[in-house]
Amino acid sequence: MNTMTLWHLSGREFAALACAALLVGFSKTAVSGANTVSLAIFAAVLPARASTGVLLPVLIAGDVLAVLTYRRHAHWPTLWRLFPAVAVGVVAGTLFLMWADDAVVRTSIGVILLLMAGVTLWRRRRTGAGDEPDAVTTRAGRVKARSYGVLGGFTTMVANAGGPVMSMYLLSAGFRKLGFLGTSAFFFLIVNVSKVPFSAGLGLIDGRSLLLDAALAVFVVPGALFGKWAVSRINQRLFEQLVIAATVVGGVQLLLP
Repeated sequence: MNTMTLWHLSGREFAALACAALLVGFSKTAVSGANTVSLAIFAAVLPARASTGVLLPVLIAGDVLAVLTYRRHAHWPTLWRLFPAVAVGVVAGTLFLMWADDAVVRTSIGVILLLMAGVTLWRRRRTGAGDEPDAVTTRAGRVKARSYGVLGGFTTMVANAGGPVMSMYLLSAGFRKLGFLGTSAFFFLIVNVSKVPFSAGLGLIDGRSLLLDAALAVFVVPGALFGKWAVSRINQRLFEQLVIAATVVGGVQLLLP
């Protein structure tokens, strides 16, 4: 794998990755989708394609902390609806990675994120969000869940950028703050762990990348603790605005050269 090891990073580069790891922890327990900024930092410091393999175990560390924090708030009917479609997206993303270069990957994901943010804002202007996430019980809701599931699986496989896509789905389905965080915590823990064999098979994860991950995982913990402290001080409207804003910022970052 064409990636730098822990020993080849300068102090400034490691500090940038450490800050990105802090943000991963914060995004997992507070503002989902904010870790697209972490994705951009990793891609700037490391080779863009290889950075996805280095970032994946850091994300899993954040997922574990998020599950421990919000495990009682997950909505499992929604998760079961999503997983089959996500599996299709992960396979499609793996095939895409076999031939697509970094520029194609970044542009594709950036466009998808901005489209999802636009669709979500449009839908929320037309109809207010409900109090319960029961949209998946209707035929239209099932179609929407499958569509977002495929997109989420695809984006999370090719660029670890599934967070904003699923954030848009959960907001559009009417999830409140804790239900949103609990459902997304289990979703990404299961999905990210399932991606490990695919990433290893593509040569994106190896012993050198895992050594760097071990050093960076330490910084995920304080980020997650700060996120847990902050989320109780963020009202529902601000929470939703921050999630959408993080999605737009992430999409724009991916489109910039």
